[in-house]
Amino acid sequence: MIIVPLKEGENIERALKKFKRKFERTGVVKELRKRQAFIKPSVERRKKKQHAVYVQQMQEDED
Repeated sequence: MIIVPLKEGENIERALKKFKRKFERTGVVKELRKRQAFIKPSVERRKKKQHAVYVQQMQEDED
């Protein structure tokens, strides 16, 4: 549960902004999107390997 402490006379828009920031930091939406589509472990490993190769090539090009 997210609790947003408010000061007396604080604007509701400011409180809503604080709530949104806290909610975003918890990562709930990111986790929900991740769980919507299952990715096979083999596909995930292949993707990580391709990314590692890409990063390595980018680093070699800089040197």
